[in-house]
Amino acid sequence: MERTGVYAFWSSKGFLTLVLFLVAGALLGSMLGSFLETENLTGILAYLCKTYEVFNLNDVMMNLGVLQFHFGLRIAPNLMSIIGLCIAAWLFNRF
Repeated sequence: MERTGVYAFWSSKGFLTLVLFLVAGALLGSMLGSFLETENLTGILAYLCKTYEVFNLNDVMMNLGVLQFHFGLRIAPNLMSIIGLCIAAWLFNRF
């Protein structure tokens, strides 16, 4: 029986595998960008290591009396992590 529609999305490679590929690509690209950031770089390499803030949700506090939560979210990728995402998506599609 052939899967179609929504079921085709969860097919042989799987959605979880795609997410793992993308997370690994972003992490490897980010680590490479952080490593290169410690070096004295000039030209275009300096732009690959610079972080660009996309989203910033400052510290939000919720006090429930017994429990107290603090959380925040900051998304600030560098171009190396975006390149890592693209390479991971290409590898996932290729293999």
